Amino acid sequence: VGDIKYLWEPNRHLQLVSLAQAYALSGKRRYYDALVEQLESWFIACPYAMGPNWASALEAGIRLVNWALAWQLVQPIDDADFKSRWLRSVYEHAHFIRHWFSAHSSANNHLLGEATGLFVAALTWPHWPELAEWGRHAKAILEREALAQNAPDGVNREQAVWYQQFVLDMLLTCLLAAKANGEPFSAAYEQRIEAMMDYLAAIMDVGGNVPMFGDADDGYLVRLDPDPGFAPQRSALGLGALLFRRGDFKLKAGALDERARWLLGSAAVAQYDALSAEATRLPVRQSFPEGGYHVLGADLGTPAEIRAVVDAGPLGYTTIAAHGHADALSFTLSVGGREFLVDPGTYAYHTQERWREYFRGTVAHNTVRIDGLDQSEQGGNFMWVKHARAGCGLWLSSSEKDTFEGWHDGYLRLADPVKHRRLLALDKRARRLLVEDSLTMAEEHEVELLFHCAEDCRVDAVAQGYLIERDGITLELALPPEGTAEIYRGSVSPLYGWISRGFDRRRPTSTLVWRAKLSSPALLRTQITIK
Repeated sequence: VGDIKYLWEPNRHLQLVSLAQAYALSGKRRYYDALVEQLESWFIACPYAMGPNWASALEAGIRLVNWALAWQLVQPIDDADFKSRWLRSVYEHAHFIRHWFSAHSSANNHLLGEATGLFVAALTWPHWPELAEWGRHAKAILEREALAQNAPDGVNREQAVWYQQFVLDMLLTCLLAAKANGEPFSAAYEQRIEAMMDYLAAIMDVGGNVPMFGDADDGYLVRLDPDPGFAPQRSALGLGALLFRRGDFKLKAGALDERARWLLGSAAVAQYDALSAEATRLPVRQSFPEGGYHVLGADLGTPAEIRAVVDAGPLGYTTIAAHGHADALSFTLSVGGREFLVDPGTYAYHTQERWREYFRGTVAHNTVRIDGLDQSEQGGNFMWVKHARAGCGLWLSSSEKDTFEGWHDGYLRLADPVKHRRLLALDKRARRLLVEDSLTMAEEHEVELLFHCAEDCRVDAVAQGYLIERDGITLELALPPEGTAEIYRGSVSPLYGWISRGFDRRRPTSTLVWRAKLSSPALLRTQITIK
């Protein structure tokens, strides 16, 4: 049939906010008329509780947030009949959300998005006593779920960077709305938001890139900045710099973007300019024990930066771990703000089952795969039926060396169990990363070591191993001598060598696959030297 996302996305009505912005800036009636025309059409085509646009309380919540922004930007509304129809639909949305909150395994970002819509609606349209009560209930959900769904170290428990950003936008939107209306959230709520930003700052390289861990669907709560190069993580850090007086966040964010100007007003520009962009609190290296991510780095924040981010966290959130990937002990590597070893992304959700399985499977991550199997077992597009557990056994950091050692138990389910441990050691002076994989088993297994390169990298075989080059930077990769290696690029049989930078978009990239059949405990050493 197709992916429901393509129907839901335009019905979130982010485009109505763009029309309202254009009207507020220019005063030209055609923008207002276009907004009215789209809404009137929507009221007729989507009567209450009928059709796919009433199938998801999350979608209703996101629509309410965008309606609230548009409503405030087009005041005063001089057509009483149109205003009445819009208010009636607002009430219907609020009623629908209040009685269809996500529960059980779906009480993830969906529940937060629903509460966000209801809370913002209660502040924007204080016309009904019951909506005020629903707004108080929504705020209680936000207070509770902000702490439940985001670990104390700031990592969102869905283990997906895009959903980290999506949830952060929800919590920030509610925080700003509450402050503007004299209804502040708790200190714990604000502290958790700041911790979420600390995590984003830690995994962001000097070029502004963040790893594509976990699922991503390119969905936004609101989009106030039309710039095609809009960077949501940097944008969030810009807001965080102002909210929490964090010069290190400003250093990461760069210039203040249009979203911040619309949300915080013209005074925000002067406040931002006055804030010193300094690195004294920047997490130059950091361990996030609950989320399971660890950052190894040298010369961080400089053009010579080396930044590796390794994953030893849970598969995902709740029993289904809907947005997690089978990526235990995978890592990314960037040099000088340029990506070299990457997480290849997501690509598909509801359709293209083969590609959905590939991008969320172990084969699409920089880790070890055994017998062609995923570390965890997939049970559907948004379900895992068996979860690999992972953890960090050692984390050390000094001026000369960063060391991580972790494990996972995903292959202990095999008839002949396999235990995988991985050591990453970054020698900062030598600019050399050692990757040491320890495999404990009794019988023979097919072992693959996977290295997914960014699409702008050139990969060549040389006598000593492989060279990975881009933009004048070279990585020398020396693989274990026990096996053989092959470079794949855009292969469909077998399926290797792809990257997805956006939903429903993929392109070929180079994937280096090392293979061996091993029948006894093995220690595999890979050395990456940065030139």
